[in-house]
Amino acid sequence: MNTEIKALHFTLHDDAREHLNKKLERIHNAENMIVDLLVTLKKEKDFEAEANVNFRWGVSIHVHEDDFDLIAAIDKMIDKLEQKVTKEKEKIKEKR
Repeated sequence: MNTEIKALHFTLHDDAREHLNKKLERIHNAENMIVDLLVTLKKEKDFEAEANVNFRWGVSIHVHEDDFDLIAAIDKMIDKLEQKVTKEKEKIKEKR
């Protein structure tokens, strides 16, 4: 799984990066199914956290969350991402 993390319009500090990496461990059970994961963090009026996941079988998932706090935006985004990855994983198991 290729993971890329981008921060736009602000500097991503080490504590926020560590928090994000720790949260991303929750989807490592689907690591062999994911080709690449792109996480983009933006600072406009508030923080925006986006994630794009590409699976081996060609399906892409996009998740977007906004919050005034960076850590809260990351937490919300990871929760949604984990649900969507689990749902996609269950779809593949049902087809087999």
